[in-house]
Amino acid sequence: MLRVSVGADGMPHDISVAVSSGYPMLDSAALSAVRDWRFVPATRGNTPVPAVAEVPVRFRLENP
Repeated sequence: MLRVSVGADGMPHDISVAVSSGYPMLDSAALSAVRDWRFVPATRGNTPVPAVAEVPVRFRLENP
C-alpha cells in the first residue's frame, strides 16, 4: 500500500510506502511504477485540489 500525494495537476508529488509487502524489491518496484502514473485529481466544487490517497499495488507473477 502506497501513500501518494497527488497535486491539482494529477501528478504524484510525494510517494511513500504505507504498508510494506515485506519484500524491499517489490516495494521499490511499486514506487517506481506509481511515479509514472497520472491521477484524476480530487476536486472541491469544480476546482482540482491537491490530496493524499492510499493506493494498493498488487503484483501477479506469471510463468512465461
